[in-house]
Amino acid sequence: MSAPWWQGCAIYQIYPRSFQDSNDDGIGDLKGIARRLDYLAGLGVGAIWISPIYPSPMVDFGYDVAHYCDVDPRFGTLADFDDLLVQAHRRGLKVLLDFVPNHSSDQHPWFVESRASRENQKRDWYIWRDPAADGGPPNNWISDFGGSAWQWDEATGQYYYHAFLKEQPDLNWRHPAVQAAMYDVMRFWLDRGVDGFRIDVLWHMLKAADFPDNPPNPAYRPGMGEMHRLLQRHSTDQPEVHLIAAEMREIADSYGARGQGERVLIGEIYLPVERLMHYYGGERRGVHLPFNFQLVDMPWRAAALAAAITGYEAALPPRGWPNWVLGNHDRPRVATRRGQAQARVAAVLLLTLRGTPTLYYGDELGLSDVAIEPSQVRDPRELREPGLALGRDPVRTPMPWDDSDNAGFSRARPWLPLNADWPARNVMRMAEDPQSILTLYRRLLALRCDRPALSIGDFALLNVADETLVYARRHGTERLIVALNLGERQHRLELPDWARGSRMLLSTTGDAAPVEAGVLLLRSNEAVVLEAR
Repeated sequence: MSAPWWQGCAIYQIYPRSFQDSNDDGIGDLKGIARRLDYLAGLGVGAIWISPIYPSPMVDFGYDVAHYCDVDPRFGTLADFDDLLVQAHRRGLKVLLDFVPNHSSDQHPWFVESRASRENQKRDWYIWRDPAADGGPPNNWISDFGGSAWQWDEATGQYYYHAFLKEQPDLNWRHPAVQAAMYDVMRFWLDRGVDGFRIDVLWHMLKAADFPDNPPNPAYRPGMGEMHRLLQRHSTDQPEVHLIAAEMREIADSYGARGQGERVLIGEIYLPVERLMHYYGGERRGVHLPFNFQLVDMPWRAAALAAAITGYEAALPPRGWPNWVLGNHDRPRVATRRGQAQARVAAVLLLTLRGTPTLYYGDELGLSDVAIEPSQVRDPRELREPGLALGRDPVRTPMPWDDSDNAGFSRARPWLPLNADWPARNVMRMAEDPQSILTLYRRLLALRCDRPALSIGDFALLNVADETLVYARRHGTERLIVALNLGERQHRLELPDWARGSRMLLSTTGDAAPVEAGVLLLRSNEAVVLEAR
């Protein structure tokens, strides 16, 4: 059991605005997170990742950073963060922060200086370009939130680049002073005891130096969102970004080398698997975990899942450790995508695959996307491209803790509406129900902690047939079998000879049929974990 801590544990993402309010302003905060640490430790996760808490105008709810080395007053103070860190560590929980290095807020002092004049010493800290020959933007690049990625600045007569909102200008990572300043930001938080970072849009950080037009996307269809009209060939995933990732890794590794505890880097990277693998690095290591989002979008079919799992495993470099994600603050919740019954099956898949799993807050309750009325919309993406269902508010709604007013999240009106079924679908009620999805998550996480085969063991695909997916997890003499039924019909599965005497460890139905004569009866929408004997 000598694996690094980040290989053996599950990570839990907290969207701080929506987790727990402690000061009755309708917005979650750091003291609120601290209040719920016992819940997280009892759930069985090993680390929490907190979405941005830095000072921000909140145009993009914290992903527009105005100060990288402080805490926004909405969330508390640096002292509150330090206290949260101490309390989390006392409970054996690691703490990861969201690092947003690609862009800052347009209110960050660096950008205020940069746009002051063409001669300002920080002018080249951001990406400024002259107009094209026709006076328009320098090239055809499109913001991920729609519209041109270039914003005209009348005062200085140039455009600046923003991959997202115009209030989020991109930093120029080709400038050595920018690199040095941002590496110092990492050290600031690592010195305080942070256990690592999730690095926002890592693959965006370097752009082609000559800024050519992006080519059209032949697969584009109306309704996909304007950003997909072009292939981001020159605006993302440039080869030089791996040098940046390697330098970040060296900073993180230096803390472990000094005996200050191993730190982890997780990269947000939406790329095909073959390109994703480059972010593990080569001779110079990259991030520890380039996020693997395949389970979020892929077809929910046994053959497709099997192909994705085995293909991903085969693509991993020799030192690469896998990871899996079912949802996050940007994508529809798994219960919305798959339904309540299959959300339970998905939980088993996530927590029994080889690699580090990341859970999104509320998925352990089976939360679905919440309907947001037009007057309640807060997300700038939905406001910019209404009617395309691109808004992220539905997956960022408050955590329902109990059946008291506002579900125990706040004594004030929450910043976004609660899930309509919160009187029943809340932590207090579901913790008391032995058949709830929350109880299932707790049992799965406990099983991961108890069984090395699940936390660090190897993976072997056993069977793919129709609606069923069966695989083994093995470590030393311990052999476990996981069987998933992705459909409504029951299936009889014949187990391999070495597993004919298996006993049931866990079932999503709670009253699974025993294995008889080497045959497993897998019921509708059921997933099981067996121990071979």
